[in-house]
Amino acid sequence: MLKKVALCNVNTGRTSLVIVDTDTDDKAIMGAGKAANEVAKVTNISGADETVHRLTMKKGNLEDRAALFAGVARCLERNISTIKSFELQANRVKSPIYRGIIAEVAHQISLGDKISDALGRFPDAFGPEVIALIKAGEESGRLPEIFAQIGKSTKKTVKIINKLKKGMIYPGIVLTMGVAVIITMSYTLVPAVSKLYGDLGAKLPGATRMMMKLSSILINQPYMLLIPVGGLWLLFKNWGKITKTPRVQRVFANTPTLGGIVRKSAAAVSFRCLALLLESGVRINTGLKITSESAPHIYYKEFFGRVRQHINDGLSMSESFLMESHWLGDDGRTVCGIMEIAAETGSATEMLDEIADDYEEELDNIANQVDKVLEPITILVLGALVGFLIYAIYSPIFGLGKVMLPGSDEKSPPPVSRKR
Repeated sequence: MLKKVALCNVNTGRTSLVIVDTDTDDKAIMGAGKAANEVAKVTNISGADETVHRLTMKKGNLEDRAALFAGVARCLERNISTIKSFELQANRVKSPIYRGIIAEVAHQISLGDKISDALGRFPDAFGPEVIALIKAGEESGRLPEIFAQIGKSTKKTVKIINKLKKGMIYPGIVLTMGVAVIITMSYTLVPAVSKLYGDLGAKLPGATRMMMKLSSILINQPYMLLIPVGGLWLLFKNWGKITKTPRVQRVFANTPTLGGIVRKSAAAVSFRCLALLLESGVRINTGLKITSESAPHIYYKEFFGRVRQHINDGLSMSESFLMESHWLGDDGRTVCGIMEIAAETGSATEMLDEIADDYEEELDNIANQVDKVLEPITILVLGALVGFLIYAIYSPIFGLGKVMLPGSDEKSPPPVSRKR
């Protein structure tokens, strides 16, 4: 349930409105980050108003998660109580969902729950690898370090994702303008051209007939525009679920350019997770199981699952990595070489951290150049679109002479010779 909290400063009289996704007024006030010199008034948001707010409000994201864990880590390092550490993060996060999470976690801890159990109530926000890390931190007494590592790792991920998004702005604008031009021409130029060609009874090429059909649909049935718009909306809304489908992941992994980004991103997350688990004192077998279950890509789920099976059969980690290196693509041999060093030096955690750092650095470099990588593809698509429009609209013009002067292309009879 969404709750609107009005916080009025008793000194200045100014009021701030904060929305919290929770079930009670007390939790809403806690999630709103009420200060000592503020008075809070809570109202429920329900019905159509709640539906609109949920569609338009800021969603919980990695930025909120990074801010939450980094802030809690800093408070725990200074011996601030766990409940207070979470309450202090209410004004750091920006989404109503995370404000509600903070209030609920603080409430559950006050009832005697462990932090891992309280956070485990929100599997959509915190995956199994995060909960496993926190459990390991609770058992080893290194909870502040674990929170700091989670926050640091999440910040790196956010940084790379933001760079990739910025690189996609230019292609997105170009393609959107291309679609807008097609729709505009379908309402303006194509109807006039269609009338001209129709009156002349000319035989038209397939591209022209396609444009005329599209124009007719948009003019006579404008509601048909809702189909592609609705399809795109559903695509973006369910993009997370779609990308988790094994078949889609395999296609992306084998796509030129995109495949390298997908593989490196999944590898960075997976190897960082395993390194953190082992550093927290989790057994290798358990760490590999958790990493396999939480890996963002099917190839790495298979890789870590098979490595775990080989270790259970008595092989060393370096041997297991070498046997399944084909799952890692072109980087397989390099990763195996690093793990051989780890086996000889007894520094598996440090080597796994190094692998994750290398992948993150490569991703960072790719993110800085993603616009240059996508520019040729964008130009190719735009060129094909423009070429199609030019051919569809102007190619029939070259055949108008045959229609207007049907006999102009026939061979003239040979001249009759006159006898003298």
